Amino acid sequence: MNKIAKYFTILINNPTVLLIGLIFCGIGLCLLCLFLGRQIGRSEMNRHIKTQRQDAIKRSKAVVTGQIYEQLAPLLPGFPCNPKEVQFIGKPIDFIGFCGSEENDLVKEILFIEVKTGGSSLSPREKSVKEAVLNKKIRYVEFRPEI
Repeated sequence: MNKIAKYFTILINNPTVLLIGLIFCGIGLCLLCLFLGRQIGRSEMNRHIKTQRQDAIKRSKAVVTGQIYEQLAPLLPGFPCNPKEVQFIGKPIDFIGFCGSEENDLVKEILFIEVKTGGSSLSPREKSVKEAVLNKKIRYVEFRPEI
């Protein structure tokens, strides 16, 4: 009789040894499951972190590209106003254009210009500025502080 068969005979004939053996097998199986679960969790977390980093880099590039286009927009073909007649504001709109002022110092039209690249859309604040302009909720205020 070989050694393995001898050990099985001892396990089967002795319930205490069998119980201890089953307990150790159960503990070993639990530890194995914990180890595998932890490894799977780590790999999922690493994959999630990698995806989030790639997304952050993509968004960052889009923001930087948009900022570059904002600064270069007056020099690009199709810009609605003479580059000398625009003033960069940045927030909540990019430019205010005073069309005609370069020709004879008389402003023919005032433009609120928002530069957008790619698939970007207006923010809620930018939309509210657009609505105010379209609804003609615009005033000219002359402020003279008394000193």
